[in-house]
Amino acid sequence: MNLNDYKLWTAVITPMKEDGSVHYEDLTKVLRDQEDAGNGILILGSTGESLNLDEDEKVKILEHTLSLGLKAPIMVGVGGINFNQTISWVEYLETLDVHSYLLVTPLYAKPGKIGQYEWFHNLLEASTRPCMLYNVPGRTGVKMSFEAIEMLKDHPNFWAIKEASGSTEDFERYVKAAPKALVYSGDDAMMPDYAPLGASGLVSVAANVWAKKTHSYVNKALAQELNEDEKKLWNECSNSLFMASNPIPVKRLMKIDGQISSDILRAPLTHKEIEDDSILRTSHSKINEWN
Repeated sequence: MNLNDYKLWTAVITPMKEDGSVHYEDLTKVLRDQEDAGNGILILGSTGESLNLDEDEKVKILEHTLSLGLKAPIMVGVGGINFNQTISWVEYLETLDVHSYLLVTPLYAKPGKIGQYEWFHNLLEASTRPCMLYNVPGRTGVKMSFEAIEMLKDHPNFWAIKEASGSTEDFERYVKAAPKALVYSGDDAMMPDYAPLGASGLVSVAANVWAKKTHSYVNKALAQELNEDEKKLWNECSNSLFMASNPIPVKRLMKIDGQISSDILRAPLTHKEIEDDSILRTSHSKINEWN
């Protein structure tokens, strides 16, 4: 399986029942919908609320996902702040039939270029699979170091970058810092802006609810075939999914659409943040009308 063939990776939610337990029937449906759309699957990322799940739950989610025999490639989130626990997680993943890892900049500690280099280097060394390095300063508190990326650029397991800072300038700098790596947008709305700068695709939240539509959107963006009205439409509708902390809005919309049974999340996130979902409903109607 050639990972480079997948221009869209969906950062899959973790559906939950009203009591807060994982809803495996809904998870199966979500995963099958992504497979049917031809999307790659990122499981246990931040959209999947991975930091709020217990370790045994994460193991069961992975076992369930792999038991489905999906044709889509599986990428698994690797993130945290405790180095030994993170390495142990990679060592466990190495025993599974998954295809790639998403390595997140360390949380909260805000390490500099040397600390980031050592963090990523050791994780890459522990892996035998292609790895995507993830810049998301809004969640980690620190930008992924350009210098660290330059130091890592020739590592054989360094496959790609997910850039989610919202900065076209930073996107260009990551492309230049690691010429051999693929660079993906980590922001649905920014895909048309990043495509002319060398983007290879998108790691998406929107594709959870709009699996096939987002797939078409990415292909048109990469071909630079979106007109200005389409760019405006996708910008507006994608951004509506961030009216509250991700994945609160996308879970609400998936519940409204009947794709999942409940919009329950794990504390400290809660569905109660959204009192008025009319903006989400409007976005859903607009995307469903788009072709």
